[in-house]
Order: sequence, then C-alpha cells, then structure tokens
Amino acid sequence: MKYTLAVLVEDKPGVLTHVSALISRRAFNIVSIAAGYTEEPDITRITLVVDVDDQYELDQVVHQLSKLIDVIKITVLNDGESVQRELAMIKAASPPERRAEIINLVNIFRAHVVDVNKDTMIIELSGEESKIDALCELLREYGIKEIVRTGKIAVGRGAGTAKES
Repeated sequence: MKYTLAVLVEDKPGVLTHVSALISRRAFNIVSIAAGYTEEPDITRITLVVDVDDQYELDQVVHQLSKLIDVIKITVLNDGESVQRELAMIKAASPPERRAEIINLVNIFRAHVVDVNKDTMIIELSGEESKIDALCELLREYGIKEIVRTGKIAVGRGAGTAKES
C-alpha cells in the first residue's frame, strides 16, 4: 500500500540523502520524493510516498525516520484528510494539422500549453496522479516525446499544520 509522509527536517546539506538511504536500507520502496523549503527558512519539508505492505511496516518507516537527528516531525497524510497533487510537464508531438485536437484535450484537463514549436508542444498539468495518467494515456495517440513528473506533494486539510500534528 502507498502512504504519504510529510517529513519536516532541518535545512542542512545531506539530510535528503540520509532520509532516502535509511528507507532503502530497510528495503522499503520510495514511490516518490519531493523536497522544498517551507515558511520557516531553517526547515525543509520532504514529502515521501512509500510502498509498504501493512501498518506495521509503515510504523517501522516512521520509527526509523524519527531516529535521524535532523528529523523534526513526521506526519502521515491520509487521502481524505489532505490535498495531494503532482506536477507534470509533457512534451507531445504536435503536427500542425492535429494541434487543435491536442489543445482541446489540454483544455478539458485544465492543463496549460507552455511552449510550442514546429513539431512539439509542452503541456503543464497539476493534479492527482490519476488525472495526469489519464492525460498521458490520451496524448500517447499523438506521440509523447518526454514526460517529467515531480512526484506527490501534499498538505493536510484544516487549520492544523504538519509541525503541530
């Protein structure tokens, strides 16, 4: 099963490496990992999606991460209690005679065309993983040259924060 973790860490060189190495050493799979600065300049937020078999293994991941010196707080973000999104940029083949069709698809998914040239266009889309997968599947008919995805980021719903939970 896939679980999303918000891991607040001290903003120091090597922390992301320590987090990912610890999880891989324990033979757990990281599905996606995204890190970035937060509202506090000395704290980085790492959003991890891990694939584990059960609650016991999830507890093991959280327990092992909490042992790292630079880890401040770990929060498990459940689907219903958080907003989870991913960003994708898709470079699709776009012959001039089919461009209107592709733009119609882009509009249906509330995506944006961010670059166009003679043979390709770059489409930017944010949303749930299934939404991005659906657009990619439809664009395969036209030809996909390249896909870049960020991995999931997530924030809990309501007034509380990851640091307070």
